[in-house]
Amino acid sequence: MEINKHGPISWMASHPVAANLVMLGFILGGFLFLNTMKQEVFPDFITDSVSINVVYTGADPEEIEHSIILVIEDAISGIEGIDEISSSAKEGLGSVIVDSLSDADIYLLAQEIQREVDRITTFPEEAEQPTINVMASKRKTVSLVIYGETEEQVLHELAENFRDQLLQVENITQIELEGVRPLEINIEVSQENLQRYRLSLADIAQRIRSASLDLPGGSVKTDTGEILIRMQERKDSGLDFAQIPIITTESGANILLGDIASITDGYEDTDYSARYNGYPAIMLQVYRVGMQTPIDIVENVKQQIEISKSTLPPGIHVDIRYDASASYSQRVDLLLRNSALGLTLVFITLALFLELRLAFWVMAGIPIAFMGSFLILPSLGVSLNMISLFAFIIALGIVVDDAIIIGENTYHYRQEGYPALAAAIKGAQEMATPVTFSILTNIATFMPLFFMPGIMGKIFVMIPTVVILVFLLSLAESLFILPNHLAHITDKQRSGLQLWLYEKQQTFSHAFRHWVKYRYGAFLDFSLRHRYLTVITALALLIVTLSYAASGRMGLSMFPRTESDFAQVRLTLPFGSPVEKTQEIVDHLVRSAKSSIDQVENGEQLIRGVFAEVGKDGSHKAIIRTYLAAPEIRDQIMSTEQFSDQWRSISGEISGIESLIFESDSGGPSSGSAITIELTHRNIAVLEQASIELANSLRAYPMAKDIANSMSLGKQQLDFSILPEGESLGLTPLSVARQVRNAFFGAEVLRQQRGRNEVKVMLRLPENERASKHSMYDFLVWTDKGVSIPLHEIVQVKQGHAFTEIKRRNGRRNVQVTANVTPRSQSVEILNDLKANTLPVLAKKFSGLQFSFQGQQAD
Repeated sequence: MEINKHGPISWMASHPVAANLVMLGFILGGFLFLNTMKQEVFPDFITDSVSINVVYTGADPEEIEHSIILVIEDAISGIEGIDEISSSAKEGLGSVIVDSLSDADIYLLAQEIQREVDRITTFPEEAEQPTINVMASKRKTVSLVIYGETEEQVLHELAENFRDQLLQVENITQIELEGVRPLEINIEVSQENLQRYRLSLADIAQRIRSASLDLPGGSVKTDTGEILIRMQERKDSGLDFAQIPIITTESGANILLGDIASITDGYEDTDYSARYNGYPAIMLQVYRVGMQTPIDIVENVKQQIEISKSTLPPGIHVDIRYDASASYSQRVDLLLRNSALGLTLVFITLALFLELRLAFWVMAGIPIAFMGSFLILPSLGVSLNMISLFAFIIALGIVVDDAIIIGENTYHYRQEGYPALAAAIKGAQEMATPVTFSILTNIATFMPLFFMPGIMGKIFVMIPTVVILVFLLSLAESLFILPNHLAHITDKQRSGLQLWLYEKQQTFSHAFRHWVKYRYGAFLDFSLRHRYLTVITALALLIVTLSYAASGRMGLSMFPRTESDFAQVRLTLPFGSPVEKTQEIVDHLVRSAKSSIDQVENGEQLIRGVFAEVGKDGSHKAIIRTYLAAPEIRDQIMSTEQFSDQWRSISGEISGIESLIFESDSGGPSSGSAITIELTHRNIAVLEQASIELANSLRAYPMAKDIANSMSLGKQQLDFSILPEGESLGLTPLSVARQVRNAFFGAEVLRQQRGRNEVKVMLRLPENERASKHSMYDFLVWTDKGVSIPLHEIVQVKQGHAFTEIKRRNGRRNVQVTANVTPRSQSVEILNDLKANTLPVLAKKFSGLQFSFQGQQAD
């Protein structure tokens, strides 16, 4: 093959200034843009989903399903671009999630949904306005906890003050408080006072609203200028509301609200509580915004914590519960370590078999290609995050192949006596086609990731973007920059250390070539001469490997589990269980967590803290998290999964609960239950029975743990229907329902801002008058004529149960049965048995029953 001196490869090899300028452009430009690239733990992205949430406080799940969920589903069902509609009705909240088709514009779809929902006029008056949002990822960078033995209001004020201090720090702009009950001014009026002054709760509510105004009244133009008019009678505290006149007596004296009511300025009456290491706690979540970097945010937070230690009251502490920058830093360190190791191995290997200077320039192609990618990636919308750094790690093991091939071919021609420049040109031109097709083959391997659907596609799209760009830049470097550097390697006279290294390298190289020729060559010759034996042996190994994988012994998982820095327990009792019972079990689980390390050497170093949250989703639910030491410490003591198993074992069997689920993974594709099966049927009774039988079937597997059934009955429910006696008095179902709701749940009188917080003003009966069924039966209902009559005389009462939660998918109710599997790899064996035996039997027994696998099995 003759040397083509007119092609781009020949021109770049012959012009060192051009090649070096391109190289410097990659390096310097990469450094410049690297410092301006957005850094984040995980990439921000917009999902293909729209959420619709309607708050209807006090309503049970069935009421929310009929008055909100079904109405919304019917209104949006005809909109184009919808792939799936999932709904959930819980006490006080209705949620609808709309998943779009992959080719639909999510923002246009959200606008269509907004228009259709706005047309709905049948929502209950007590329901709040629907909130409609395109669901987007929101990544917290650091999670703090402020805790200590003090009153709730004091801890709240300390948390808000600390948040204000953090917001003054550079690079911190978004912080949210969690674990704080909503503020509420609670006004309670007894039935005795209502009777004495001939008032209803609705009358009092109206007078409070009229007396608490902050209303602009326009302006007046005078000779001295324009004057604004404002009616400012806003009431901000319980003491202010106590001074509102409610009625005027015949003598002209005012009866104030404080005279007839008990007013408490505090927090909403819920069962929620959060404790950290046994003390009341409030969480502060710090989020990354814009170009802020996780590492800078965490460093600033740590500095502020040190500063605040001298200003916090005694016994009040601030700790970091979660630090996302640690994972980010570990991934950066892993990339740097792998890069250093890879560069070293490439250099040593090529230096042993070829020569030092050639090895150096081949090795230099890796950082040149990487730095060049930093020059382009920002324009492609790629940030530095866990996914893109992982892509660089992938590329690191592949990207150097083309430079090695061209470098080795150049060395071959130099050994045959070609001048350095001619050898470099000929070596690069000869390998240009095969190297290009090799790179294109690698690119084709990663191309399918561009077309991965759903949320995972939005996350993993960065992998092919980074890898393919690095491949292309590496190809350009090996064809247009590397030959120029190799062209300047000459066989000048060696002396001293250079001569000694050259002789050692040549000795090793000759020994290796001898092994290749006489050992490997002989084996290769035998394999070719006995080609049928070679093929049969390869096929046999392939069959054995595939058979082992198919046998279930190896297990199958789409994504490996990622160990978390904390072990978590999710506790569920029967709906309506008293919070005292829930707290008792939580205390037992907390003690069990601490006992899990008693028999472990250096176990006291393992647990950083224990966080317990009770009543967030009802008095019957709780979450306990045990925060563990850093991975390097856990590696020496106990993994998170081992700790979770030990925690489960020590906790033992707990009676009177619905589910107890232990978790040790860090979220993402590998998180959640090992088995999730969704059952669907139009008849709720069929769903209930089928889910019970499926859960019992799972319990028959010794490896199945933490089995949970989302179908469960909720609180006791009293259903009222008005009697003819009530109708004869002019009462209607609506008027009776509103009076009962106002008395026992409470009437929302006002909602206003107090600083950053929203405060609700609620009016209701005193707690002792709404604490029993008898209180409800004896409640006095007012007619339009001012006559009061006991509730039990005008309504018929039926007793039943409400559901804890009602879930729907594409217009049909569903229930999920979940289970963990230990070891997790055995979940494939259980799933195969369920598919072959249990699920077909259930489908045959319950006509119309459908099932599907969710979670990891759906992927």
